[in-house]
Amino acid sequence: MDRRNSHTSGGEGGGVPGGTVLAAGCVLWRRAPRDGRLEIALVHRPRYDDWSHPKGKLKRGEDALHCAIREVVEETGMGCAPGAALPTLHYVAKGRPKVVHYWAAEAIDDEPFVPNPEVDRLIWLPPAEARLRLTYDHDRTLVDALLEALRPLS
Repeated sequence: MDRRNSHTSGGEGGGVPGGTVLAAGCVLWRRAPRDGRLEIALVHRPRYDDWSHPKGKLKRGEDALHCAIREVVEETGMGCAPGAALPTLHYVAKGRPKVVHYWAAEAIDDEPFVPNPEVDRLIWLPPAEARLRLTYDHDRTLVDALLEALRPLS
């Protein structure tokens, strides 16, 4: 069994109080309606003024894959079909270690985006442009991982 799917949060959700923050997300992709080229969705979070992939903290008892899908819906308004597991990121945020599990996910409900308090903008970009727009280097590695995961589909 992939341990990524079995992680649950402890404490108050999202990790152990004062310990590691557990989170999950997706690198959301689609084929562009006009030309069929690969595009990646990026979200802008006004609280941090950054561009990233949809992600968020696990709720108490929630597995990482369910969290990742829930976060895509909450942050973009779209459903998705999860695919390959992508690299797990480990970094420090707000002085606490954070572990974020990621999956490749194809957008299946391309609904119009509605801004919300967490995410005020969503953009679809080709992979090279997505790499440039992403705020954090660790998020750029996920673009490369997505391309590798999708290679057999090309």
